[in-house]
Order: sequence, then C-alpha cells, then structure tokens
Amino acid sequence: MTSHTETDTAFGALQGLRLIELGQLIAGPFCGQLMADHGAEVIKVEAPGIGDPMRKWGQAAPLWWPVVARNKKCITLNLREDEGQALLKEMVKDTDFLLENFRPGTMERWGLDYATLAEINPRLIMIRVSGFGQTGPYAKRAGYGSIGEAMGGMRNLAGDPSTPPSRIGLSIGDSLAATYACLGAMMALQHRTVTGRGQVVDSAIYEAVLAMMESVVPEYTEAGFVRERTGSVLPKVAPSNAYPTKDGDILIGANQDTVFKRLAAAMGRDDWPDDPRYATHQARGEHQAELDDLISDWTRTMTSAEVQALMDEHGVPAGKIFKAPDMLDDPQYKARNSVIKVDSPTHSNLFMQNVFPRLSQTPGAVKWAGVPDLGAHNAEVYGSLLGKTADDLADLQARGII
Repeated sequence: MTSHTETDTAFGALQGLRLIELGQLIAGPFCGQLMADHGAEVIKVEAPGIGDPMRKWGQAAPLWWPVVARNKKCITLNLREDEGQALLKEMVKDTDFLLENFRPGTMERWGLDYATLAEINPRLIMIRVSGFGQTGPYAKRAGYGSIGEAMGGMRNLAGDPSTPPSRIGLSIGDSLAATYACLGAMMALQHRTVTGRGQVVDSAIYEAVLAMMESVVPEYTEAGFVRERTGSVLPKVAPSNAYPTKDGDILIGANQDTVFKRLAAAMGRDDWPDDPRYATHQARGEHQAELDDLISDWTRTMTSAEVQALMDEHGVPAGKIFKAPDMLDDPQYKARNSVIKVDSPTHSNLFMQNVFPRLSQTPGAVKWAGVPDLGAHNAEVYGSLLGKTADDLADLQARGII
C-alpha cells in the first residue's frame, strides 16, 4: 500500500489509497465514486474550461454530478498537451490506481499506456472501462452503456413482448461496468499485496451486462431455447408478479412451495397447496396466468397497506413499487439511513443514496457532495503532490495546461 500524508479526507476501508480518475460521464466515474465512498483519496481530472459533461446532466436539474462526484477532489489538466501528460506522470509516481474510460487507444496515443506508467510506478493498478474492452475487433468502437446493454443481452429481455425492447430508465450498463471495475481493482490490490506489482483491470460494458444474464447462454446451447421478453413475469415462476390494489400495485413473490402455502393461508385458500394445479412449482408454472388472475381478484379488494400487512403476518415476500417520495418516507430507509441529506453550498435540500455496501468496522461516508468548481483543488493537489507554488500554477493556467 502506498503511504500518503494526506489523511484528512481518508475514511473507510480504502483509507490511505489514492486514485486518479480520468474520463467522464458514468462508466468510469461511478467506479471512482464507489472507491471514494469507502475512503480512497480520489482526484478527479477534468479538461480545463470544459469539465465533465455530467456537471450539466439531469432531468430536473444538473443533479447527477453531486452524487457521482461526491468525496472527490477536482483538478484540471490538459492531457492533450505534452506538459499535461508529464504532470500526470509525476502524479502517477505516488498513486495506487489510475482510472480511465476513454475510447481504447486514447491513452496509448497520449503516451500514457500501462507499460509506460508501470515503468514509473510498478505498483500502479490501471483501471480501464470501455464499451467493448481493450482487445478484439470492436475495441476502438465508440461504446455507450445502451449499446453494451443491447449486445450483452439485457435489452432483448426488457419490457413487454408486445413492444420493442425497453430500457429501464437508468444507465445500468455503465454502472455495472463501473462496479465490475471496482471489484477488479480490489482483486488487483490483493494481488499487489502478495506480489508487489500492479496490473491492468479491463472492464467492458457488454461483458458486465453479460455477467448478469444468468442461464441465457446455456439454455440455448444445451436446450436450443432463446429467452425472450416476458413483461412483468418470469415464465413458469408463479406466483410472482405485480398485483392490483385499491391504491396501486404491490409485488408478491410466493413461487417457492413453502411460501406459496403461506400465501394460500393468508388468502383463506387452504385447499390450494393440495390442488394438483398448484401443488408444485412446476404445476403452478403451467397455470401461471389463472393463478395471477385469482390473486389479483383478491388483492384488488384491499389497499396496498392491508395486503402488505397480511403478507408480513404470514411471512410472504411483498412490497410496493417505490418512487423517490416513498424512499424518503419509508421506515426501513429511515432506520438504516439509506437516503441521507448532504450539506451543500449550492443546494438547500440535497438528498442522495448513502454508501453501500455497509462494512461493520469501516462503513465509509459521504464527506461532501460533488459540488466543487472546476479545478477547485488545483492548489491543494498540485501543491501537496508535486510541490507546485502559486506562481507555478498561475503560469500553468495561463498556458492552458491546467
């Protein structure tokens, strides 16, 4: 582990580790957010005068940036200039991780390939996130999360069979690739602990999505079955669906034999577990539609709270479909501080998700929201890491290097 003197913002299991984050948008920066949440010192590098486009993204307002940039120090650096590349190489000398999500070949074109950086710091772990990975015929294609979701197989399964493939309203492909990049970085860190040497972590969006695809591939190779969109249900898995109530749908999952018996008891249908149509998982799968209709006829006579109470009483998994207001009001969310309010000089009511997963001894924390101005930490980072003076920084800024 590299020893750093900067400890005032270090917190959590990754305390004492430093990550330099290049790239932009979500696929790389979400990996940086995860590591910053757990105590790594994350130095976010942005192009001078431009910054990460995420600073301006969001449906209601530019509110993605305060989340994905939280706990990060923001500096500017022009990596297209030789002097900017030289400054990065200086910083790499005392850095544990370098994270980038440019199109493959970009770092090599700038003379910042792993072989070059590893000569400077053999312990460096380089985390690379891209649409299709660093190798293969598609490597240098432009690759967004949506394309990775399609190529990885997720889009084909999203939505109702009567409509074209849907997206879920989130950049899930990007986030999955970033999560796998973080996982890979932790594996590489353990390897470095044993060997003293770093390595490259190559996380492709389409492969991160593919990793989530359960048995889709062997279902085809072994049985010739191609899984398709099935809407709100998984075929032959019943009952497990969204069911109507007087005030909105509620999800109930009771496909396991023992749980189905408990659902039947809650509904006053003690005859169902012995009915050959419903007695086994396979039988219920064959009668999925009629079983869903019967349960719907029952749930729509009550409110969602009344159904939830009965499900809880009988030990049947159930829950309403949450939106943001539900998350803020829910007692489980409140008890675990799943959503927290974060102080911000630019936002008066800034709430966001907490740090996950929870570690009992080093839980991590949101130390500050991602609201620093472009280059806000230039003096701190360049001064502490490279010994640059105020005059040095003024000169670099005047020449467009930072």
